[in-house]
Amino acid sequence: MEKLNTSLGQGFILVGFSDWPQLEFVFFVFISIFYSMTLFGNTTIIILSRMDLRLHTPMYFFLCHLSFLDLCYTTSTVPQLLINLSGLDQTISYGGCVAQLFITLSLGGTECVLLVVMAFDRYAAVCHPLQYTIIMHPLLCQALAIASWVGGFINTLIQTGLMMAMPICGHYLNHFFCEMPVLLKLACEGTGGIESYMFVAGAIILVFPVSLILGSYAHIARAVLKVKSMAGRRKALGTCGSHLLVVSLFYGSAIYTYLQPKGSYSKSEGKFVALFYTIVTPMLNPVIYTLRNKDVKGALWRVLGKGRNSE
Repeated sequence: MEKLNTSLGQGFILVGFSDWPQLEFVFFVFISIFYSMTLFGNTTIIILSRMDLRLHTPMYFFLCHLSFLDLCYTTSTVPQLLINLSGLDQTISYGGCVAQLFITLSLGGTECVLLVVMAFDRYAAVCHPLQYTIIMHPLLCQALAIASWVGGFINTLIQTGLMMAMPICGHYLNHFFCEMPVLLKLACEGTGGIESYMFVAGAIILVFPVSLILGSYAHIARAVLKVKSMAGRRKALGTCGSHLLVVSLFYGSAIYTYLQPKGSYSKSEGKFVALFYTIVTPMLNPVIYTLRNKDVKGALWRVLGKGRNSE
């Protein structure tokens, strides 16, 4: 394979799901439906959280950021995937590939940190209910949200910089977007040192946040066990169950993709796992947070009621 001369602006060909041409139309239909549902669900949460004063709490403040992240993350990959599946264009320029890599890594890294912040919010709500409003002051919430974005951006800056310094051999990407493990597969020989640094950077943004989340929930579990009434325990667990499910879906797929050795990474499996966390998970997050959430359901009915009354 010839070394890719990036200085000439040579790009990549995204193979996508062309290995299964008979399934491309089916993928196109289902992905279009899932993408529409993702846009609708996450946009609804953002609008409701802004319009209803009862949802002006730290939990929904951070949930708005999570919904915005999911909207951006899905939009950074799905439109190009739909174009790829339609057969209109399967190419992406080198600059476009780097930009897509940077955007997806930034959004993913930000979500890693934001889920830790949301775990801290649940810890404060369950373990220190009387001091909750003092601990989770609006200024602290804003600072934590900003720290999430800055943390994701800095880590991505390091990983993307290392990726750009790595010589690439070939221009066929067996994926539907520019993702780190697939680009590493195209790395020329003799880049083991850079790959090690990238693995460490990826491990920091994944393993360290998971450790903090597990620590928060260990304290929460201890506090819940001290609650004598079953109703109190259900209420405490109800505030944490949705977040735990989202954490499991997000980190499970991310750790599978980014923390396995390059040699054991399966391109076919990787594409389907990527479909899960770029399309399915962002679609499920609004459902997970609203399915048993009386506050959001009440806010939705109040907004719809106002709309009907204004008519």
